[in-house]
Amino acid sequence: MKRPKHKLTRRGMLSAIAASLVVPATVRAERRQARREYFEVNRVEITVPGLDDAHDGLTVAQLSDLHIGDDTPDARVMGAVATVNAMKPDLVMLTGDFVTTPRDPFERVPELLKPLLDNPRTYAVLGNHDHWSDAKQVRHNLEGIGVTVLQNQHTVLDLQGAPFTLVGVDDSTTRHDDVEKAFKGAGGGSRLVLAHTPTSIDKLPEYEGLLQLSGHTHGGQFYLGSVTDKMFAIGHQPYIRGLHHVHGNQVYVNRGLGFGKGSRLPRVNSDPELTFFTLRALA
Repeated sequence: MKRPKHKLTRRGMLSAIAASLVVPATVRAERRQARREYFEVNRVEITVPGLDDAHDGLTVAQLSDLHIGDDTPDARVMGAVATVNAMKPDLVMLTGDFVTTPRDPFERVPELLKPLLDNPRTYAVLGNHDHWSDAKQVRHNLEGIGVTVLQNQHTVLDLQGAPFTLVGVDDSTTRHDDVEKAFKGAGGGSRLVLAHTPTSIDKLPEYEGLLQLSGHTHGGQFYLGSVTDKMFAIGHQPYIRGLHHVHGNQVYVNRGLGFGKGSRLPRVNSDPELTFFTLRALA
């Protein structure tokens, strides 16, 4: 028995074309949103000379350069915060540039970061954009949700029954740093330094086995290998991303969460980053 022939009408043809266009457009929108929310989770194990054996295996989360506002999707920050809470690190470090300009929504900083206080040991330093915008307001907002902000000062924690010193060096790009003041009275043993700008490592006491966590560079933002490396070196910023050994100390440069695909300042070969460190004592 022959199947009846169906005549392809003009309306039917247009409907078929419309359907074929709608599905790809929806898929493209979903992919675009996924790219806006995307961040890379890096897990780094670092041996820290001088780390007390009691702190071997200590876990530290680092978020940097959030630049909360129009150029950074809230969903990306919220996703990173949720990931930190799920991983339950021993310490959470925030290394500056919470906003970009005085016009940014300062009130969203505590709104987006408040869930981090599931971990009561959350500490921060300020970045150059925080100082250029309103450092006092940024600090007030962070302290209002329980984040401890360190500006050229240190604090000593009791972790696993042994002292652990956190040293916060204020931003050097805006010349608010004072390394001597930050370290004054700090003892030896387990120490971790927070400083927004990576080149602060050049001012630390040499050959102390210190580990500094920084951000600032966005991993180069537009990273083109040696071309970007040379451009940053000319600008006296030789530490762009990842781990560097400098004068007997170490600095890890986080690429940060801010800006990226879908913003006016896209990233190239430099995806947003959330980092989890496992600290190891010398064997």
